[in-house]
Amino acid sequence: MSGVTLENVTCHYPGAERASVSNVSLDIKEGEFLVLVGPSGCGKSTTLRMIAGLEDVTDGSITIGGRDVTHIAPKDRDIAMVFQNYALYPHMTVRENIAFSLKVAKYPKDKINRRVEEAAKLLDLTQYLDRKPKALSGGQRQRVAMGRAIVREPRAFLMDEPLSNLDAKLRVQTRTQISELTRQLGVTTVYVTHDQTEAMTMGDRVAVLKDGLLQQVDTPSNLYDKPTNEFVAGFIGSPSMNLFRCKVDAAGVHLGNTVIPLSEAQRSRLTGDTVSIGVRPEDLSIGAEGEGIVVHVDLVEELGADAYVYASLGLSSEVKLNTTNDERPAQVILRVGGRSSIKQYDQLWISPSGRLHFFDAATGVNLDETSTTDQQDTPWG
Repeated sequence: MSGVTLENVTCHYPGAERASVSNVSLDIKEGEFLVLVGPSGCGKSTTLRMIAGLEDVTDGSITIGGRDVTHIAPKDRDIAMVFQNYALYPHMTVRENIAFSLKVAKYPKDKINRRVEEAAKLLDLTQYLDRKPKALSGGQRQRVAMGRAIVREPRAFLMDEPLSNLDAKLRVQTRTQISELTRQLGVTTVYVTHDQTEAMTMGDRVAVLKDGLLQQVDTPSNLYDKPTNEFVAGFIGSPSMNLFRCKVDAAGVHLGNTVIPLSEAQRSRLTGDTVSIGVRPEDLSIGAEGEGIVVHVDLVEELGADAYVYASLGLSSEVKLNTTNDERPAQVILRVGGRSSIKQYDQLWISPSGRLHFFDAATGVNLDETSTTDQQDTPWG
């Protein structure tokens, strides 16, 4: 078991306009479960493949267990990789698939059998050891791929979107199993996903990337409550944080018919006259007519205990919406109780009832610097 360290790692493919990964530095502690997350093309899989030795490092260094492996072949790095497509041999049984790497390494037969049996018991695969992969479900195949990694007793696990081929229910079940298993084994794990829910529920820490640049590395709760910039705020959380573009003057930030004062510290970090105010869906509430911002309901998603209301700003509103998530239109989203009486085309007046986040509109930087002492719940109205 060993930690993994990346120091100013860059990967720039020949002929490419920009680097796929630029100056990424990460210190992954021994036994830690670190998740790399970000939109498609952000460089998360490239980063994982550089750790594995499957991509060349243009600049910087990678160490595993204190040993520099930057230019060492993948087979000599003592890591195990779990792929998205399982990469099982269809003509081999589960037992043979799990044992394959040990056979190649010429381990004694009794030692191979012992490790395979131990891994199968750990993964609840004992009864399937003599079956071929085609006779297994997707979740079982993924557990076989995990078993093949476990028997090697590697210094680190590297997992590249291992759950993306599973259906929604099986994903939840399998991610729980992976989390429990890696913690039980105590092996350092680097896990790549584009799924924010996976990242937030599985990782001890989460590293958010965008365009090959590391945006923030922190615990899931800190990423959610104290995002370092507007991109992290909009990317982490499902549904996304609401981001309102508002003007600033001497009195404060003008949001709807209310002015919110800014502290001297916040003003000192401001580079222009516009601020993005971030509000999570659960921190918005419906108020009396004329209080707050008027919105028109586009859609109500009933989820049983909760419901999400998607709404558009009124045409007369001076407040603008901004989103860092290209996958959804600019809408206000608020969470309400289930079985809500709100319907499509309703007009609502909404206002924040919980924490507000302030970002510089030009740079995207959090004006509170995400510090625990600066970040406070800010009532509105």
